[in-house]
Formats: sequence, structure tokens, C-alpha cells
Amino acid sequence: MEVADPSKLLDILVRDPEGFSIWNGPPFINGQPSIKHDKVLCTSTKFSEDGSKLTVMRSDSFISTYDCKSFKEIRSSQVPNVLASSISPCGTYLQTFQKAMSPQDKNMIVWKIDTGESVYQMFQKNMTKATWPSICFSSDEAVACRLATNEVQFFDPTDFSKGVVHRVRVPGIAAFELSKTPGLYVAAFVPESKGMPANVQIFTCAKEVQSQPVARRSFFRCSSVQLNWNRGSTGLLVVVQSDVDKTNQSYYGESKLSYLTTDGTHEGLVPLRKEGPVHDVQWSYTGNEFAVVYGFMPAMATIFDKKCNPLLELGTGPYNTIRWNPKGKFVCLAGFGNLPGDMAFWDYSEKKRLGTTKAELSVTSEWSPDGRFFMTATTAPRLQVDNGIKIFHHNGSLYFKTMFDKLFQAEWKPESPDKFGDIAETLKALDSLKMEDTTKQGQGSKAGQVSSRADASAANPPVHKPAAYRPPHAKAAAAIQAEGDEQECIEKQEEERKTKRKESCRSCQWYNLTDILLLR
Repeated sequence: MEVADPSKLLDILVRDPEGFSIWNGPPFINGQPSIKHDKVLCTSTKFSEDGSKLTVMRSDSFISTYDCKSFKEIRSSQVPNVLASSISPCGTYLQTFQKAMSPQDKNMIVWKIDTGESVYQMFQKNMTKATWPSICFSSDEAVACRLATNEVQFFDPTDFSKGVVHRVRVPGIAAFELSKTPGLYVAAFVPESKGMPANVQIFTCAKEVQSQPVARRSFFRCSSVQLNWNRGSTGLLVVVQSDVDKTNQSYYGESKLSYLTTDGTHEGLVPLRKEGPVHDVQWSYTGNEFAVVYGFMPAMATIFDKKCNPLLELGTGPYNTIRWNPKGKFVCLAGFGNLPGDMAFWDYSEKKRLGTTKAELSVTSEWSPDGRFFMTATTAPRLQVDNGIKIFHHNGSLYFKTMFDKLFQAEWKPESPDKFGDIAETLKALDSLKMEDTTKQGQGSKAGQVSSRADASAANPPVHKPAAYRPPHAKAAAAIQAEGDEQECIEKQEEERKTKRKESCRSCQWYNLTDILLLR
């Protein structure tokens, strides 16, 4: 398989108060990114899942769509009172949600991007995390569905004029998740009601076999769930969250992790070795393994196979985030949010830790599509100070860092990992290119070595251990004590000088007396 040049495929979107711009991805020329697309004033941006299109919302209610190959604007239209927009995975459709003046207003509209035509309209009372985007698509856009009262409605993605083509009846449904690759199943969550436990059910999307669920699991003490499908649509991870912890061990309630398969081979809890909350869970790109960070601090991290057998223990530490490399070779274990930002990088195929580092105050974090770089960003409005971007190598060494007065967004342009070759071969090719460049620039000159060391020290500044906190009265006491010690030191020095002077005088007097006696 021919390996694509990663530098031609990797792009980074950066948005600040002046608008968004596109950077050429690493490796950077002369250590600094080049600008691929100049800044455009906007309020929000969103890539399609396949990275082919980019939607840009402006403050004047205009929504523009860009082709990500050339980053040229291909469509722009004004949608009055628009509050949100969402692009479909392949960039075919755009959904917009407008402020409704009356129930008769059809404020949710589906537009076909190529033609700019409205293909579907409906009234939607409000917009929540569970109900937006209103219509969910599978990754290949072969399936489209939406949540309605007591049912999931399905559409024909090639012809929305048909309206709802079939339904899955689920009384009391509050949330659902469509499997993405491929879109064969839909998982439905029904919360507790009238003494009945909550449950998650899996239904097939095929019209003829939708009446009965292929898998089902009930949960007691369940307030909300997170539904995570794997690639291949064979397994579903369910993080069950309860607002109240009956054991009074956690103020934030309790959580459990369950695993369901579409073939019925597994339906139960994932065997976690430590008590405490489930902080994060993520499937590998292949969908054959998943990683979990769980337990009271210091948290534990474990990688399981599809049968819930543990494959690798990643140890314990102040971690609450896990990010799996798109090629499946590397794993980043991190502690963000209210944790100090520790990161540990692991080689999953070799079962060894590559390195550790820190990225304090990080809000977002993600691997590059080729799996060689890891980017963290500190963004507003979550944090108003120390906004910036850091890019690390796969082993945790810092590659690039830049700061902003205010940064709203920083993310990789999505690309399929299949466009890139084997990551080991890519890394070897890049290392050989670096060696050739180093040889051409000067074979080991002392000046070059000094400058490279200076660059390395500038790129990786030494981490200074923060001093312990001292209250103001303690600082004042320390200052007074320091002044007293200084005065005492001065007095001692003065006494020593006086003693030496006396001894000197005595010696002088003794020598004078000796001389007089000899003369006599």
C-alpha cells in the first residue's frame, strides 16, 4: 500500500475572536505552521465527519459551506433567527434550527447542500443535547432517523419527501443512539417510571424485523446513560449514571459500565477491578477492544477485548481521560478538567509505556488522523486565561506550542485513517527524512549542536515544581525572621572582625616587645 504524504493531508482549524483560519498540519517548516486559509469572521464552525465539507456560521445569520479540498466557499445562504446548525457525516445535508414564533412555524429545516433546496421541514419546540441534531445519520448516510414521542422515526435519506417511512415503537423513550459504521442498529434508553427500572434496548433498523429488541438490559438507580457503539456495530457500551450514591462514597453519584452485543453473546457488567466512577471509555478504531478509566483517585485504566477479558493494565494515576490512536497502536491516558494535566503515552502493540508529560488546563485533546501527533488546547469560554495549543509526538515529547490571548476552537480536519499507511512505516520514513535534513544542514557542527540544544530547551522548558502555599501572615513572619537572621549574621561578622583586630594588635605588641629586648 502506497503511503500518502501526511503533511499534505493534515490540517488544523483554529478559531479566535477574529474568525477561523486553516493551518497546514505537522511536520511544520522551520518549526512554525503555514496558513492555508486566511481568517474569516464567524461565530462557529463544524467539519463533516468525513472531512469533505466545513460549515461556518456568521453573526448576520449567514451559513456558508466550504469544500475542504480547496477551502473555497461553495454555498452561502441566510437563515433568519438561526440558533444552531449541523452537517451530515458525508456533507450532503445541513440541518438548521431557528427560533420559533408559533407552533405553526416549521423551524427545523433540512437543506441539500449541493442545490441549496429545503428537502424537509418540521416544528421542534426546543433544542437539547438529546434532541439535536434532530435527524441522525449513519456514517455512510444510508440510514436517517429521529427521536419522537414513544418512538424512533426513520426516513429515506435519498428522498426526504416521502416523510417517515417506518417507525420503532418504544414507550417512554428518552434518548437513542444510532450505530454509525454501519447503521444497522439503534439503541433506545427508557428511564425509570412508576417503580419500573430503566432499560436499554437494541433494535435493528430493518423495517421487517423491528418489533422485538435483539438485546435488552435493565438498570436500577439510573438517572442517565451514555451509549457508545463500536465500529462494526457489534457491541454497545452503556455508562449508567445515578445522581445519588447509596454508599455515600461520592458526592457526584455512582456509575456502572455495562456491555451488550447484537448477537446476544454478552449482556452484563464489565468486570472492573476498582470501586468508583467510570471516568471515560473509548473503543479502538477496529472495534475489537475498548479502554476504560475508572475508580476513585488514583484511577485505574484497563483495555478489554470484545468478550470483556482484560488485555492490558495501564496502571493507576490522576487520570480521567483516554484517547485511542486512530491506527490502534498508541494510547494516551490523561487527567484533564480539575486534574493537573498528567499524560502517559503507551504503545499498545508492544505493551509498554513510551513517556509521560503534562498539559495543564487542557479543555480539548485528540490524536491526529495519521496517529503520529497528539494535540491539546486550552480554549474559551471554559478558561479565559492561558489559552493556547500544544502538539506532542506519539511518545509524549513536545513538538509545538503557541499561546493566544483568546482561543475558541482548535481541531484536526477529519480524515480516514485508511488514507495513511502503517504508522510504524510512516514513523521510520519521517525519521529517515529528518536524518537526511540534518546531514545536509551540517554534519555535527558545534554551533549546530548548541543551537539544537537551545531549541530543544526552548521547546521543552524545564518543569519547575511549584512552591508550597503560604498564607500572608506566614509570609510576613518569614520575612521578619529573614530580616532577624540577616541582622544576626551581620553582628556575628562584626564580632569576628573585632576578634581578628584584637589578635592582630596583640601580635604586633608582642613583636615590638621582642625587638626592644634584642636591642638591649
